[in-house]
Amino acid sequence: MSSPAVGRVLSNPLRPVILAAAKSNAARRLVTGAPPTRRIVDRFVAGTTRADVLGVAARLLGSGRAVSIDHLGENTLDIGQARATVAEYRELLADLGTLGDITPDTFTGTPAVEVSVKPTALGLSLGPDGPKVALDHAREICAAAEDTGAWVSIDAEDHTVTDDTLGIVRDLRADFPDVGAVVQAYLRRTEGDCRELAAPRSRVRLCKGAYDEPVSVAYRDRAEVDASYLRCLRILMAGDGYPMVASHDPTFVTAVDPLAAYAGRGRTGFEHQMLFGIRDGEQHRLATAGRRVRVYVPYGSQWYGYLMRRLAERPSNLRFFLRSLVSRD
Repeated sequence: MSSPAVGRVLSNPLRPVILAAAKSNAARRLVTGAPPTRRIVDRFVAGTTRADVLGVAARLLGSGRAVSIDHLGENTLDIGQARATVAEYRELLADLGTLGDITPDTFTGTPAVEVSVKPTALGLSLGPDGPKVALDHAREICAAAEDTGAWVSIDAEDHTVTDDTLGIVRDLRADFPDVGAVVQAYLRRTEGDCRELAAPRSRVRLCKGAYDEPVSVAYRDRAEVDASYLRCLRILMAGDGYPMVASHDPTFVTAVDPLAAYAGRGRTGFEHQMLFGIRDGEQHRLATAGRRVRVYVPYGSQWYGYLMRRLAERPSNLRFFLRSLVSRD
């Protein structure tokens, strides 16, 4: 019988290699300079400029889907860069406001536009004052979003910043109660976090997780992660908040309806979330069937780390990205 450690390695043997490459400058130069890479990036990242992402957002909104837009970048160690990130989000939100009448019918009463923000992009890592810097910056973005009529979610990163991230969410909700939290099912703590977050008006995005975490804090085996995701999903559906089911996995897409029906939610008490460029046909199918579907749309020049995490999530994702070079179906 294989040991648990062997089982963990075999469940995703490429993950450590790909995540190590995400931190390697040599690998970055190799990947970003390879001719096929641009084709992959063009499909899964909505360009490098605000104009690029606004065009993509308008198209997605016009198709009956909603959007959550992420200006790529994280681990900022320069206050000037953190301020530039805040300025970019403020300008993005102002521009999104000009899309005005492009509102999916299936999102009546629910903002069709959201921005996702990483705390380390706002200065969380800037020493002892980092959490306050990030909170103050997030407040600026939330105020701009409120003026636009958009939502804000505070994105999840690696486990070392989870406490600070959820602390920022709690502080923001005092003035902006609709701020969304993002939790990652592969972290062992997340069931407890879901119980605390499943409160009235609390929006919670449940994803699986994409960072290379130690076994002491995270499940490493695929079956364990899947089981944790389902447990967390049940908690959120049974709670009083608004679950945002961030998964492309048909198992969980299928599991949502009976859980929502049992909780008396109907089709408007939750939403599906999927990544831009992945399972576009399924996104259309769900939206056409009257489901709330929100597409996570990243943009910006700092796309390398994002792309590598998507590849590292599972070996099947790597195969999917490679197939995307020759097919757009």
